[in-house]
Amino acid sequence: MALDIPRYLQLAEIIEEKSAFLFGPRSTGKSHLINKQFPNGHIINLLKATDRRRFVENPTLLHDFIKRIDKKEPIIIDEIQMVPELLNEVHSIIEETGHRFLLTGSSARKLKRTNANMLGGRAKRCEFFPLTWKELSTVNQFNLEKYLLYGGIPRIYLSQNPTDELSDYVDTYLDQEIKAEAVSRNIIGFERFLQKISLASGETLVYANIASDVQLTPPTVRQYIEVLEDTLLSFSLIPWQGPIRKAIQSSRFFLFDIGLRWFLSQVASLPEASNLFGQAFEQFIVQEVRACISYRRLKNHLYFWRTTHNDEVDLIIGDDSAIEVKAAKKVSSRDASGLLKLKDEGFQGRLIVVSRDEICRSKGDIEFLFWEEFLNQIWK
Repeated sequence: MALDIPRYLQLAEIIEEKSAFLFGPRSTGKSHLINKQFPNGHIINLLKATDRRRFVENPTLLHDFIKRIDKKEPIIIDEIQMVPELLNEVHSIIEETGHRFLLTGSSARKLKRTNANMLGGRAKRCEFFPLTWKELSTVNQFNLEKYLLYGGIPRIYLSQNPTDELSDYVDTYLDQEIKAEAVSRNIIGFERFLQKISLASGETLVYANIASDVQLTPPTVRQYIEVLEDTLLSFSLIPWQGPIRKAIQSSRFFLFDIGLRWFLSQVASLPEASNLFGQAFEQFIVQEVRACISYRRLKNHLYFWRTTHNDEVDLIIGDDSAIEVKAAKKVSSRDASGLLKLKDEGFQGRLIVVSRDEICRSKGDIEFLFWEEFLNQIWK
């Protein structure tokens, strides 16, 4: 990864007033960001065997570590889930001395399993994501077709051999999160599940159907989905409920990165006129909005809307905006039918069709925005 892409998130601002957790999937660049933004920082890297062994054997050594550090200077513990017992000492130090900590992690699974001390409101929770359009376009490195196929994990997007890097990424995940933690005694079944669930990214899930397809039980499928959530490899959009039309109750499931989705699905190309291209474009917009809201510390929740009669809106940002995403280069009022029905349900925010149509315009209550213009607006 020769090119260094400046990241939007400023860690010093996050921990200016209080400690913080920073959670993000593997290889999204958390450790690189720490070393870049805190070149002389007080960093404990628990991926290093020496650091990890030292604190596993005696977590109270953290008190000795901080004695030489001024309270104005933050302390960074990278991959805190490797030694969750350290959180008790972090809690104690925050209470006794007022030191601030940045605690990063790529898996909440071990923290949950050990009932780790999550500091009871003494640390804010922040998220870290793959490279965004905002970050890549700032240095003129964004290519839409490349991003839709390979996603935004830094080492993959910036690689000359992204498919090989994706293969290595999946192998590492299976080794370190599944085999090593004994999450699954049936690794072949889990691999079948991964392929099936990748095909369902962007959809509402029916556990029984997935279980039947991959020869597993519905409770096992539910457990495997929890593994993906806990290891930050997936997220969901919750359904928006209106007063008139009956909406479905299930959430929409997404793998966290488009490139991972297509690799697991064994999709090697995205013809521009295909349904797959449209699905990728929609997930790209959802991912970008999700990262923007998190990085800017906005309070909006993200929803989608789908009724039992298949009226649908792809993405709803709190009470502010409802977005229908179309990959087409020409869109019309016909593409806004779901938005108009959402308005009938009482939604009072902006109604936006986001597409590759470069002509931005308004017609009645509907705004038609070229995707770059839409993203420029939300990041402002």
